[in-house]
Amino acid sequence: MTVLDSETGLGHADIGLSEATARDYFALLKPRVMSLVVFTAFAGLFLAPGPINPVMGAIAILCIATGAGAAGALNMWYDSDIDAVMSRTARRPIPAGRVARQEALAFGIALSCFSVATLGLAVNWFAAGLLAFTILYYAVFYTMWLKRSTPQNIVIGGAAGAFPPMVGWAAVTGGISLDSIILFSITFLWTPPHFWALALFKMRDYDDVGIPMMPNVAGEQSTKNQMLAYAALTAIAGVAPALTGLASPFYAVFAGGMGAYFIYAALKVRAMPEGDERMLPAKKMFGFSILYLFSIFAALIVDRAVFMLVG
Repeated sequence: MTVLDSETGLGHADIGLSEATARDYFALLKPRVMSLVVFTAFAGLFLAPGPINPVMGAIAILCIATGAGAAGALNMWYDSDIDAVMSRTARRPIPAGRVARQEALAFGIALSCFSVATLGLAVNWFAAGLLAFTILYYAVFYTMWLKRSTPQNIVIGGAAGAFPPMVGWAAVTGGISLDSIILFSITFLWTPPHFWALALFKMRDYDDVGIPMMPNVAGEQSTKNQMLAYAALTAIAGVAPALTGLASPFYAVFAGGMGAYFIYAALKVRAMPEGDERMLPAKKMFGFSILYLFSIFAALIVDRAVFMLVG
């Protein structure tokens, strides 16, 4: 705000101290999303062939976590207008008035630069470049364009959340491989059924702010059919690490069972009556989808750890 100086007659900015707490800034990082990102990144780092110094590994994971949080802060900065309208996001720090938009922007940019520079200097620049691309993909390509322009926003934009295991892999190897691409594909294919389950029971919110989510544009039945197709593809991708030798047959059995239930959950959603307001199958699938992704990557880590101990 600009006020008039009573003596000089010149305007000057009324600058006040931010009332945001450390908890508010932490909320900008989207900690729930970040925790899953960090876990999948650790899986990529742990599964990658070749050694890495534990300190360098810890730095890599910290940088990936910071970069993911930076992307979340930039997303909240840009989306603060629609966040204020949607019931799911109205209490976030910016729409709630606890953090100013320009503070969130500065915070996100600073963390982005810090995470990329530190990863490059401490580990390797290929991983740092991939992290920088991930942040830009989510904050600019997805948030500023895809999200508000196409019902395929989650399908294309889901790549942003799928890159972390590749970044973790690259931190060890300095590159990518078929196995790291498979790790990417698991999360990439999982994202549409996961997020569309949420979009089904939050259709009114998205409709209120004009975000073209698939249920609002293509309708419930089309969305349900696509969820089933992506659930099946996710289940196949989940078993794929055993086919390349990245995981054992024991992992394949576990992943196959989890994938089968994921498909079953999608079938239950598909069977929901049109206009069902409770949408319990969609809510259950959304919850299970989080468990599915965590379990798949946890199983990969455990499978490799057991192999290392036995071998």
